[in-house]
Amino acid sequence: MNFLYKNFKRLMSWFPVALTILIITGCATVGPDYRPPETSEPRQWHTQLKSGLISEEKDSHTLTAWWTLFNDQGLSSLIERAVAGNLDLKKAWARIREERARRGVAKAGLFPTLDGNGSANWSRSSDNVDTDLYNGGFDAAWELDIFGGVRRSVEAADGDLQASQWDLRDVMVSLLAEVALNYVEVRTFQNRLDVAEANLAVQNDTYQLTEWQYQAGLSDELAVQEARYNLESTKSEIPTLRTGLEEAMNRIAVLLGDQPGRVHGELEKPATVPLTPLSIAVGVPADTLRRRPDVRRAERELAAQTARVGVATADFYPKITLNGSIGLEVLSQNNLPASPVRNISGGPQITWSIFQGGAILQNIKVQSALQEQALIKYEATILSALEEVENALTAYAEEQARRDALCEGEQAARKAAEMAQLKYEAGLIDFINVLIAQRSLLSFQDQLAQSNGTVTSNLVTLYKVLGGGWESLASNEKK
Repeated sequence: MNFLYKNFKRLMSWFPVALTILIITGCATVGPDYRPPETSEPRQWHTQLKSGLISEEKDSHTLTAWWTLFNDQGLSSLIERAVAGNLDLKKAWARIREERARRGVAKAGLFPTLDGNGSANWSRSSDNVDTDLYNGGFDAAWELDIFGGVRRSVEAADGDLQASQWDLRDVMVSLLAEVALNYVEVRTFQNRLDVAEANLAVQNDTYQLTEWQYQAGLSDELAVQEARYNLESTKSEIPTLRTGLEEAMNRIAVLLGDQPGRVHGELEKPATVPLTPLSIAVGVPADTLRRRPDVRRAERELAAQTARVGVATADFYPKITLNGSIGLEVLSQNNLPASPVRNISGGPQITWSIFQGGAILQNIKVQSALQEQALIKYEATILSALEEVENALTAYAEEQARRDALCEGEQAARKAAEMAQLKYEAGLIDFINVLIAQRSLLSFQDQLAQSNGTVTSNLVTLYKVLGGGWESLASNEKK
């Protein structure tokens, strides 16, 4: 026992030395220290704000739950279920758990390791004497992170974890927008179907009228055939609209993490496209860049890659490891606890990669090039974010102007169709005028139905590119 105490005391005498080395070199972390890159975003949006768009600071609730501004309970219900069941969102949660575990693995390199070992051997000599030999022991090692390679690894793991959290938020932003866009598409297809079927009924009446007039000898067959192809043209559009409606409903079901067809029952009853609010505060570019999850994710990826340059640089320097070993040997396993120590060893070990054919230097160059790529990706993400917002602002405002023009055109086309029908029945004009008026009316009504949906869809897209909706995840991200 005295032997064990003396050697253990001798082994432990190295730890103050190790602690002193760590304190002295604690700040000697090799590699570049990360500093967030400076950006020069514009102070205001280039696009002229109009049609309800204002540059005032956005209300926190507006972007946190932007879908509630449409006052559509059906849409709100679908979004709540999508957040609970979407598979891409679940995958993003799993990625966060993975990165948390990877960070734990990296952080474990800062602490000592302890391994146990044991063996049992049986042998028989030439004079038939049996011998049992039992061995047991412990090996301890602690690599001193003098030049910060492990600390840089933890720093990189922190960056990866934070990037995965922002990736989750980015998935959330896209999911909310996709559910809303497909919901608007469902309502738009239903409205277009209503328009087509209403026009089909009118055109069928017109066809029956021309057929009756032809049978009565009051018109020629040309009017009948013109009325017929007008009728069949409208009929041919209906299957395409039904296909689009079916696809949009199926897509919503999948976004909810459900099988196609599961939401048809609640969506099959036609409804109007959700109305947009009168004014929308879009803030300034700097606010958007701070909110956009993809921009924040790219910045964290850059931070992680900067730390990896330090990890690679640390391989240039020597590694100091404190090793210790205690071993026991007995001839009977019953005497193992009381057996004397047969061997105990310990002390520092230094390893230094002196020549590896330039592999370490080349790895530093690899990691530095990846850092440069991450910086370029970050800068490109910022430009892409600004571009998307500028385009969304323009699209939302201009589509409203287009919708206003279509409203005026639809009213004029409706009056023209009614007047043409009356004049034709009175024998004052040829049927070709009725045909042109009916087709124009159908075209304007269909375009107007599409434009109503596009205005709302463009607003959804605007909320998406402004980075709205991910705050609802904040309370769950620590789970």
